[in-house]
Amino acid sequence: MEGFYFDQSACNGCKACAIACKDKHDLPIGVQWRRVIEYTGGSWVQQGDTYEPKVFSYYTSISCNHCEDPICAEVCPTTAMTIRDDGTVYVDPKKCIGCKYCAMACPYSAPQFNPEKGVMTKCDGCKDYRDAGQEPACVAACPSRALEWGDVAELAKKHNSDVRSVEPLPDPEITRPNLVITPHRDAQPPGQGTGEIANPEEI
Repeated sequence: MEGFYFDQSACNGCKACAIACKDKHDLPIGVQWRRVIEYTGGSWVQQGDTYEPKVFSYYTSISCNHCEDPICAEVCPTTAMTIRDDGTVYVDPKKCIGCKYCAMACPYSAPQFNPEKGVMTKCDGCKDYRDAGQEPACVAACPSRALEWGDVAELAKKHNSDVRSVEPLPDPEITRPNLVITPHRDAQPPGQGTGEIANPEEI
């Protein structure tokens, strides 16, 4: 089973991965298969007569997580959404009717409607590149090597010292992602830490 590895501690938010993806697939405005989300938070802390900023920021690069049992394929009425032999989730444009059921069901906003083609589209892990022995466009473009692609079990073993598997959202039976991630050591979930995390913005 193949999937992505993402090292959040190495990501600097440059969005090279998102740009490479958009360029490689010639995606129209509004369609982004890979997105980089920025999380920021913190507050001002009084130190005597002055105030010092205690803030943090970190980034998450996300695309389709190619779930083990994808909900998008479960709800697709035409079987356009399928799982390939390597575990990647693929949408067949010849079968897709653009109903958007997959987009409504996916917790990761992976399937996206392309108004120019009238069908749903999504990341396929750059299958044509991988068939040619190349890395997916987003992986190859990352200057800090925060992204990798490969067998999920091997990626987890390779990065075992700092890695954990991302917990599926919201139902572990139908949305478990084939994704391995090293979280940023300063990352704080909402309501914890010295400050509050602001609402993430897609930039």
